[in-house]
Amino acid sequence: MESVLNETVALLDEAGVSALTFRALALRLGGGVASIYWYVASKEELLDRATDHVIGGVLADLEALPDGDDPIDDLRAMAVMLFDAIVERPWLGAYFMRNTDVQSNSLRLYERLGRRTLRLDLTAHQRFHAVSAIVGVVVGSAVDMGQEPPKEVLDGAVDRDEYLGRYAQAWRELDPEEFPFVHEIVDEFDGHDDRDQFRSALELTLAGLRLQAGV
Repeated sequence: MESVLNETVALLDEAGVSALTFRALALRLGGGVASIYWYVASKEELLDRATDHVIGGVLADLEALPDGDDPIDDLRAMAVMLFDAIVERPWLGAYFMRNTDVQSNSLRLYERLGRRTLRLDLTAHQRFHAVSAIVGVVVGSAVDMGQEPPKEVLDGAVDRDEYLGRYAQAWRELDPEEFPFVHEIVDEFDGHDDRDQFRSALELTLAGLRLQAGV
């Protein structure tokens, strides 16, 4: 099973979910398609198990983090670590915690995040929404960053900043009375850093949690 999962993850990293077929996996493993069914019943189960396999490594890294004096600082460190793992593997975000019956490591990671909130003065309702919000910011931002760039950027015809600059220029030409917000932020959008945008979203979420907990 370990070999199956290692090769599945390698195939997903190289070519994405669309390239993952039992035939392609069997070729990498040097066996027949029927041998894959010995381990999993479907491609969907294989994706869930591959996700859990990767999250197991993330969980090990999280468990190595020392507990700090501030649980919200701990949550920040854990969120950034999970974010980096999903940015590195864009396919991961779509399957994270999709099936917790199979993804035991994902559930343990969720539990580990949630335990930090047990050190805060929150209701169960607030804890649930706090951890859900953090996971949402992490996964949503990471999946967005991990999208394949436009073809002209991939081909090298333009770089990322030039590509964004085209949109920024089009925004600057909009009627400022109709689009006052867009005119206000267009210089921030032009050439912005995606990782900085994620960190800002995370800080807003954690600041709200800190206020709610009265810390």
